[in-house]
Amino acid sequence: MHSQDWTVAPASRAMDGALREKIDRKTKPLGALGQLEDIALQIGRAQQNLTPRLNQPHMVVFAGDHGAAKAGISAYPQDVTWQMVENFLAGGAAINVFARANGLALTIADAGVAHEFGARAGLTAAKIAPGTANYLEGPAMTGAQRAEAMRRGAEIVRRLAAEGCNVVGFGEMGIGNSASASLITHCLTAEPLEKCVGRGTGHDDQGLARKQALLLQALEAWDGDRYDPWAVMARFGGFEIAMMTGAMLAAARARMVVLVDGFICGAAALATARIAPAFLDYAIFCHASAEPGTRAQLAAMKATPLLDLGLRLGEGTGAALAFPLVSAACAFLNEMASFDSAGVSEKL
Repeated sequence: MHSQDWTVAPASRAMDGALREKIDRKTKPLGALGQLEDIALQIGRAQQNLTPRLNQPHMVVFAGDHGAAKAGISAYPQDVTWQMVENFLAGGAAINVFARANGLALTIADAGVAHEFGARAGLTAAKIAPGTANYLEGPAMTGAQRAEAMRRGAEIVRRLAAEGCNVVGFGEMGIGNSASASLITHCLTAEPLEKCVGRGTGHDDQGLARKQALLLQALEAWDGDRYDPWAVMARFGGFEIAMMTGAMLAAARARMVVLVDGFICGAAALATARIAPAFLDYAIFCHASAEPGTRAQLAAMKATPLLDLGLRLGEGTGAALAFPLVSAACAFLNEMASFDSAGVSEKL
């Protein structure tokens, strides 16, 4: 069923002692750089290197449409998906601005948008179909479509790795995808559905109630295994979420540092961690989305996000904003003086 090898080797702990000693010998009180010390250790461990480097940092934004979006699960019309892809290609979206500001290259991938873009600079054509089927009526995608989406996502990352990239962040665009992510999160964490459903792109109270009712209807129409990430992805996922899952698995298999964005990317990360638990050795959780289901995701993966800014935009914006902190963690490990090299006295 899953012909591709998705296994991920855990990051070796062999250098942990040396990495911890290097971190602890810097000119600072023990633990004084807090979470940055954890990130420095994680990157050094992933790369098995006392002087790790972040090379050719890259953001990949996957875009796809959802068949269920036409049923009213989103506050925005479906056309916004392709219109926002045009905005990405023109360089005018938030992710473009933040990627430019923080030195990240950016690739946009058409995973399954209900629009024909033609060959375009900056757009990777990876379309599985013009949107998923409506999961209110049946599976969002076939098992074969899910497998192909994951394979194409993995291939995009393998190309980046071959070009020398060793740190990659992911984002998404797809009207209706917060609903899809809510269903995936509910299934894979067993958190009550109402705690996994938020306002998405801006539902009012009436819209939120309708969204919750529709998602409950979708769950009640399916008697599949809610703890099986493959089955859950095929039933409720989006092509962009499935493609991102394959991309995350490929990145972890290549021992790349993976920057995990907010709620929708978190749903992909959750599926990835269920398929290959060692993925979490390579994943840096960049921010806590304002979407309520994020808390369930982070708890399930025992993850501590770097930022909590009330963001709920998607596109990979939280990952791009957090990258300077990840870069700073690497920089202090490599460049900060030790007590010995600086001739600074240690405490008595």
